[in-house]
Amino acid sequence: MKDKWSKRKLSYVILAILFISAGVLHFIKSAVFVKIVPAWLGHPLELVYLSGLFEILGGFGLLLTRTRKLAGIALIALLIAVFPANINMALNNQQFANIPVALLWLRLPLQFVLIAWVWWTTLKS
Repeated sequence: MKDKWSKRKLSYVILAILFISAGVLHFIKSAVFVKIVPAWLGHPLELVYLSGLFEILGGFGLLLTRTRKLAGIALIALLIAVFPANINMALNNQQFANIPVALLWLRLPLQFVLIAWVWWTTLKS
């Protein structure tokens, strides 16, 4: 049982670092993220900042026992909400010439792996 807890504890710490770092990047490298937002959504900069803020809040939420489950639910919802941006990035790969096209397409199934990881870490009993 202790070993299982240790893996889960390490997992939410790694996820917290991942989400907090990604969220901060939304503010530091916002121009890159703006290019990813589908045009039909509108307000790309505001959406980039909003998603970055929620990634940061969710990451910190993972670190607190009291907020971990809610943070997990919110981060899964966020990962689903930003999926159209990942599709848009893969479809418009010419805007991201510095990233191999295969990696842009590989991001799509990896999004589901990330969702499963958040679920296992925060919601699975």
